[in-house]
Amino acid sequence: MPISEPPPAPDFVILYRRAFEEFGAAALWSSKPAPDPTPADALAITYSLRVEGDLQARRLAEQIEQACRAAL
Repeated sequence: MPISEPPPAPDFVILYRRAFEEFGAAALWSSKPAPDPTPADALAITYSLRVEGDLQARRLAEQIEQACRAAL
């Protein structure tokens, strides 16, 4: 039996990690990234992205919310 690759990360996980990479210091300074984020973890950072971030951070918050809705 061939070794299968792990399934790809859900969209919200990719977006969550991107949020910390791109906006961690500016908008998510009060949050610590979860090693294995859940939809709840991802939704928890959207408020900070909206309030502390710029227009790109707000758009990313919307994408995270959409991805979390799709995952449920």
